[in-house]
Amino acid sequence: MTKPTVTESAVVTAARLTSEIEKIFGALGYSPAAARTVAQSLVDADLRGVASHGALLVPMYVERIRSGSVSRSEFAEVVQDFAAVAARHGLGQLSGDQAMRMAIEKAHDFGIGAVVVRHAFHFGAAFRYAKAAADAGYVGLAAANTRPLMPAPGGARPVVGNNPLAVAVPLPDSPPIVLDMALSEAALGKIRLAGQESREIPATWATDSTGAPTTDPVAALAGMLLPTGGPKGYGLALIVDVLTGVLSGGAFGSDVRGLYANTAVPNDCAHFFLAINPAAFGPAADFGRNVRRLADEVVGSPTRPGTDRVFLPGQVEYERAEATAESGIRISGSVLAALRETAESVQNGASR
Repeated sequence: MTKPTVTESAVVTAARLTSEIEKIFGALGYSPAAARTVAQSLVDADLRGVASHGALLVPMYVERIRSGSVSRSEFAEVVQDFAAVAARHGLGQLSGDQAMRMAIEKAHDFGIGAVVVRHAFHFGAAFRYAKAAADAGYVGLAAANTRPLMPAPGGARPVVGNNPLAVAVPLPDSPPIVLDMALSEAALGKIRLAGQESREIPATWATDSTGAPTTDPVAALAGMLLPTGGPKGYGLALIVDVLTGVLSGGAFGSDVRGLYANTAVPNDCAHFFLAINPAAFGPAADFGRNVRRLADEVVGSPTRPGTDRVFLPGQVEYERAEATAESGIRISGSVLAALRETAESVQNGASR
């Protein structure tokens, strides 16, 4: 990569960006397969327009690997075949892929497969794992807990994370239906990116430290996120904490640490993966036919004035990824500069 200034942005092909990120993790001692898995996960997020879960994360991942809070282990330990997995604080993309593969295998054998992961680390965008199940013909769900970022309704202290949740459903002859959302109005990474680019944020995203809504991303980072849907988002976030941290025997609530806090201390989040085999509930062909009928009813529904079409969940992101794969990904100058600095440091032997 040529060295950008902080204010420049650049268009980079997905292949080039994947290759550059892969080299960074390869220089840290990861196998080619593991380095590519992590790189592809981050670039896939950028392709879909989810920059908060894309290349932006590489410097933080590397800092945590160097500090020892993220291990270089590429495989999680299966501690209970029923199935609980200890990720050993390894990169979440690696343990996440492993856990969803296990869930799919169990769904194949028993109709439903669920796997929980404790002692985990950030796994990137949740859609990756749910979509893996859908691509195999199953309904997939993936969720993670984060450090407390949102208050309970009426509360003045953060008590639940914005806990991402993704669900994917196979759709015959089409990309799967994919719902992927953080349970805050906006992901923390979007606020962090706005701060790097000196942009204001909508007042509905977060509060300052006093609980007052703010458009200042710096003040927001010192304050609290606001849940999507108010009490509904808060309630869902609490349940995700139960399914991930509590169910796995891992960290939950205030025991989960911030990604950008003390990078020498493990993040210690937890993950939940579910795969459902439609064939366990009736003919798989009937399921596919009925999902297609439902999808056709949605996309074929009338539109209001000024709207050309309606979309299925995940369809906008899929089409954006298809277009971006052709045109290239626009990466901000601040992210490119940080990537270059990180690449130079690991290639010069600073990975320790």
